[in-house]
Amino acid sequence: MHPEVESVLDRRRLRRGLSVWRGLGIAAVALAIGAVAMNSETLMDLTAEPQIARIAIEGTILENRDQLAMLKRIKENKSVKGLIVFVNSPGGTTTGGEALYEGLRDVAKEKPVVAQFGTVAASAGYIVGLGTDHIVARGNTITGSIGVIAQWPEFSEVLSKIGVKMNEVKSGELKAQPSGFAPADPAALKIMQEMIDDGFRWFTSLVETRRGIKITDLPGLDKGRIYSGRAAVEGKLVDEIGGEAEAQRWLEESRGVKKDLKIVDWQPSIASGWGIGSSLASWPERLVDAGWSRAMSLMTGDQGLSHLGLDGLVSVWHPSEN
Repeated sequence: MHPEVESVLDRRRLRRGLSVWRGLGIAAVALAIGAVAMNSETLMDLTAEPQIARIAIEGTILENRDQLAMLKRIKENKSVKGLIVFVNSPGGTTTGGEALYEGLRDVAKEKPVVAQFGTVAASAGYIVGLGTDHIVARGNTITGSIGVIAQWPEFSEVLSKIGVKMNEVKSGELKAQPSGFAPADPAALKIMQEMIDDGFRWFTSLVETRRGIKITDLPGLDKGRIYSGRAAVEGKLVDEIGGEAEAQRWLEESRGVKKDLKIVDWQPSIASGWGIGSSLASWPERLVDAGWSRAMSLMTGDQGLSHLGLDGLVSVWHPSEN
C-alpha cells in the first residue's frame, strides 16, 4: 500500500478512536454529576428493602417546607409500607399544624399512618395526631388544649413613665393593630376575636370529623383544657395507651403491614443555601431576632412563649406560672 494512503487511513483510525474515548469521557462526567446530584436519601429510595418510616415532630411546630417535602418523598417511596409519627410538642402556629395535617393526610392516601404521642401532644401537636389514622399515647401524655390564641405585650404605660412616645403614620386605623405601643383598640380586638373564632371552628371541626365526637361531649374540651393519655382514651381523643410497639402492632394487625419490618428514621433534607456565605449573610438577622425575643422576655416576664418567635395565630399549650 502506498505510504500516503496508509498515513491517511491511520489518521482516520486515530480520529475514530479519539471520538470513542471522548464519548466515553462525556458519559463518565454525566454519571459523576448525576451521582453527586443524587443525595443519599434518593439512593436509599432505589435500593432499600421494605420498611416502616418513622418521623419525629418535636418542639415548636412551624410551617416547614423541608418537612413537607419529606412527607411527599415518604408517600412516593415504594419501599415504605407504613409511617409512624412520633409527636412530642406543645404546639406552635396554627398554620404549621394545618400544613402538617394536610401533608399526613396526603401520605395516608397511599399508606397507613399512625401517631405515637410522647410527653406532650397539645394544641397544634394534637392537630398533627388528627392527621394520622390511629393515635397511641402514654398514660401520662399531656393531650388536648383544643383552641387558638393570640397574645402580645402592651407596655405603653412603661414608655410614658420613662418619657418615650411612639409616633406613627399609617394607611388605615386598623393597620398594625393591636400594638404593644398603645392600649388595644376595640375595633382591632373585635377583628382579632373573629379570627380566633374562625380558627377555633376549623380546629373543632377537625376533632369532630376525625375523632367522631362532638366538641361538647368531653367536659372542658371546648374550653381548651388538657387531659392525661388515659382520660384522652376515655374521651376518644386517643385510640389506645402504649408506645412504639403498639403503634407498629396496629400497622401489622389492622393495616396488613408485614410483621417485624425494620423501622427507619427519616429526616428532612435541609437546604444549606450556598454554604458558609449564606450563614455569614444571615447572622445579623438571627442576632436581631434573638435580641427582640430576649427583650420580650424581660418586658413581659414570660420565659416560655416569648422565645419561640411565633408570628400569626398560635395553637400552643403553655402552662401558667402563676
